[in-house]
Amino acid sequence: MPRTGVHPASVGAAEYRRGMAEITMTPATTAQWNDVQSALTGGGDGRSCQCMWPVLSNADWRTTTVDERERMLRDEIDAGPPPGLVAYVDGAPAGWVRVGPRPTQQRLGRSRIVKTGTAEPLDDDSVWAVSCFSVRREHRRQGLVGELLQGAIRYARERGARVLEAYPIDVAAGKTSSNALFVGSLSTFQEAGFDLIAHPTETRAVVSLTL
Repeated sequence: MPRTGVHPASVGAAEYRRGMAEITMTPATTAQWNDVQSALTGGGDGRSCQCMWPVLSNADWRTTTVDERERMLRDEIDAGPPPGLVAYVDGAPAGWVRVGPRPTQQRLGRSRIVKTGTAEPLDDDSVWAVSCFSVRREHRRQGLVGELLQGAIRYARERGARVLEAYPIDVAAGKTSSNALFVGSLSTFQEAGFDLIAHPTETRAVVSLTL
């Protein structure tokens, strides 16, 4: 059964099954704060980043501490609307995905990859973006990123997004570290029905799904 406070019937929730494991998702609100932290701190850069990379400018990123980024994420979640989803495997927090209007993720509007690759106006609030995945180490390589992406698609559609974009890595173009894959892999998005819009660099792609 899902853990207390995370109900499959909640707004934006999605429920799946992978083998014998039950996977549930819910938008990240204040009630899920400890679970967000559990999802982010299970290995990799999630603990230090606090999913603030898509939001902060380079200058702000360089001058903030981990504790400050954690407070920023807490403030963002407290203020709402939820900036992402938490995934649970058999009731335990296992993963996180940031998804929301692209203009609110300020780094994206400044990114050369986005600016040269997107076909959508940078200030259009109906264009949403999936910008970050974090999966606890014990749940990796089991398809949870794909499940998080399906949850993000459902959530964006329910919240009125017109287009959902992402900027994944094309792992077929060259070797990359697991930490660098926080943006997801191109194949994961293509399997979910996203169209390849541009390939601004050898390894980075821009993909889009009309909702």
